[in-house]
Amino acid sequence: MIFPWLKRYMPRSLYGRAALILILPVAVLQIVVALAFAQRHFDGVTEQMSRVLAIELRYLTSQINNAAGAETAVVEAGRIARALDMELTADPVDGVIKGWSDISGITIARVLNGEVPKLSGINLALEPSLVGVTLSTDHGLFTVTLDRRRLSPKNPHQLFVWMVAIGAVMLVISYMFLRNQLRPVKRLAVAAAAFGRGQVVSLTPTGATEMRAAGTAFLDMRARIERQAQQRRLMLSGISHDLRTPLTRMRLGLSLMDEDTSELEGDVDAMQQMLDAFLNFARDEGTEETEIADLGQLITDAIQQSQRAGFDVKAVDAISTVSMPLRPMAIGRLLDNLISNGAKYGTRVGVSLAVSERSVCITIEDDGPGIEPEFYDTALRPFTRLEGGRNQNKVAGVGLGLAIANDIVRSHGGSLRLGVSDALGGLRVDVVLSRPAPD
Repeated sequence: MIFPWLKRYMPRSLYGRAALILILPVAVLQIVVALAFAQRHFDGVTEQMSRVLAIELRYLTSQINNAAGAETAVVEAGRIARALDMELTADPVDGVIKGWSDISGITIARVLNGEVPKLSGINLALEPSLVGVTLSTDHGLFTVTLDRRRLSPKNPHQLFVWMVAIGAVMLVISYMFLRNQLRPVKRLAVAAAAFGRGQVVSLTPTGATEMRAAGTAFLDMRARIERQAQQRRLMLSGISHDLRTPLTRMRLGLSLMDEDTSELEGDVDAMQQMLDAFLNFARDEGTEETEIADLGQLITDAIQQSQRAGFDVKAVDAISTVSMPLRPMAIGRLLDNLISNGAKYGTRVGVSLAVSERSVCITIEDDGPGIEPEFYDTALRPFTRLEGGRNQNKVAGVGLGLAIANDIVRSHGGSLRLGVSDALGGLRVDVVLSRPAPD
């Protein structure tokens, strides 16, 4: 960006920026036209008309000065004033009197003061639309009144009024057309955001050719992703069916043997656990419909379920009630996964819920060995086992616990962050979910 500081003042929404692109040129054009008219035309015409009046006032002053006496001067002034379409009055004016909004009055006063040598005063605020001019002559002060239209064009503001009115009407019409063109963009953004949360929103490509092409491309992409997920689910379902039968036969055969088969039975159980982990990771969460659910109640249920399983799990603070669009079964799996994961690697687990206007944050902490910061990204990858504190010698598994949790969080449009627990000293897992903006 050429001027980075302008970024702070730019609208953030597409509607706002499009409106700015539409309104700013029109407003600048009207201002430029208004200034050009006022400076080059309006001021020029006013100055020319004022100079003509100055010639007449100088002639009137010279005729009054040439009169034989005061009475003759009054009669002569009245006669010449009527001939010049003026009226002689008895109310003298001292100085320049004008309204604060009288822009042309500045030009009139400047020209008359410069062109009429013995001008005593000008009153540009007489009603209705009259101007009073007081002349200093050899026979005293003489005041004449004349129509303001002789000094400046009548109703010059009509051009500005028409210009603003027509500009406003055209802006409204243009904004209506612009809104119809931007509406498909908003619909596409809503559909894309919903698909990122695992929801399918109906979308019909509309608008300009480019917007129809973008909408069609999005629908094709969404269909391909759904087909790939369906194929993965079918493939792993077939693997489950094919592998469970031989494992069952192996377990049955081991139970019929007279020798000690405890080690072999342990291997079979480990294979069964691995198979269950694979299926959990590949499970299609999109089959569950999104509904308005109480996140606080889901957290409370997960804590109680873990306590019944014998885990030392407690709520750090009171769990608030938060209703928001969720897939309850998926969130239940997420909480059960993270809590059981913390209980397996540690002895105590703390759960808390922080609520803000735009998001919620579920924090799950344990007192286990934790994970080194340089391995945070690695720990979220599927089929990854970490060496050190949380290794495969401690707890059996295939490295899918955090990967499953991260997949569920991302399907809700949120994020999962790892850190160090300040309270318990072990691993800290923050699950951040966005709350929909209020209507």
